[in-house]
Amino acid sequence: MSAAETTTTPATVTLQAEGSVARRQAWSRTSRWILLAATLLGLVVLVILGIDNAIVGIPSLDWDFLSNYPSRFAERAGIRSSILGSVWVLVFTVIFAIPVAVGAAVWMEEFAPQNAILTTVRLNIANLAGVPSIIYGILGLAVFVRLMELGPSILAGALTLALMILPMTVITSVEAINQVAPSIREGSLALGATRWQTVWNHVLPGAMPGILTGTILAVARAAGETAALIMIGAFTFIAFDPALSFGGLLDSFTTLPIQVYNWTIRPQPEFRANAAAGIIVLMIAVIGLNALALVVRDRLRRN
Repeated sequence: MSAAETTTTPATVTLQAEGSVARRQAWSRTSRWILLAATLLGLVVLVILGIDNAIVGIPSLDWDFLSNYPSRFAERAGIRSSILGSVWVLVFTVIFAIPVAVGAAVWMEEFAPQNAILTTVRLNIANLAGVPSIIYGILGLAVFVRLMELGPSILAGALTLALMILPMTVITSVEAINQVAPSIREGSLALGATRWQTVWNHVLPGAMPGILTGTILAVARAAGETAALIMIGAFTFIAFDPALSFGGLLDSFTTLPIQVYNWTIRPQPEFRANAAAGIIVLMIAVIGLNALALVVRDRLRRN
C-alpha cells in the first residue's frame, strides 16, 4: 500500500462554547441586533417627522418668507430678522468662546502641572458640558442682563451661548491636542525650539482639524438653542434688522429657533405651516454646518 493511500484527512474539529461563555456570546449577538433595531427605529421616526414637516412647510417656503419680517398675518410673516439675529449672535458667540476654549485646552495639555488641581478642573469641565441649557440661561440673565446691565441684547445672548458651548469646545480641543504625536513635540524641543514655539508651530496645526470640527459642531448646537435665549429675554417679534456695528450689539434680537417656537404656540393653524418652513431652514443650516465640519476636517488632514 502506497503512502498516498495510507494518508488520512484529519477530521474537522468544531469548537462550541458552553456554560457562561456561551451565554455571553449569545448576549453579544442579541445586543448587536437590539442596538441595530434601536438605531433603525430612531432613523424611521426621524424620516417620518422630516417628511411630515416637509409636506406642511414646503408650500410656505419661498423668497417672501425668507425676506419678510414677522407679522400678525401668517401669509405675510417671514424670518428675515430671525435669520440676521441668528447670524449676528453666532458670529460673536464664536469670537467670545473659541479663543478662550482653545487657550484653556492648550494650557491644560501643554503647560499646566499635572496635579490634583488640574484633575479637578477637568472633572468640572466635563460636568459643565452636561448642564442643561436653561441653567446657562439663568446664569446669563443674572450676570449679563441684570448685573452687567446689558439687557436682552445681542451681546448678552452671544455671551450666554459662549458660556454654554465653552465646556464642549474645551473637551474637543483637548482631545484634538492629545492626538498630536509626542514625537513631534520631542523633535521640536530637541532642535532648540521653546515650548511655546513648539505649541504654536507644530501642536496647534496638527490639532486644528479636530479643533475646527468640535467648534463647528458646538456652533451647530448653539444655532438651535432656544431655552437659554428665552431666559435672557430674547424677543419673539422683531421687525427691523440688527445694526451691523458694535453699537448694534446692544439691540434687541430674535433668532430662528425662537421665531419657530413663537409660531408653534400660536392658536392659528396657519402659523404652523410657517413654523414647519422655519424648521426646514434651520435643519438645512444645521446639516450644512455638520457637512462643513466633515469637509474641513478631511481637507486639513490631507494637507
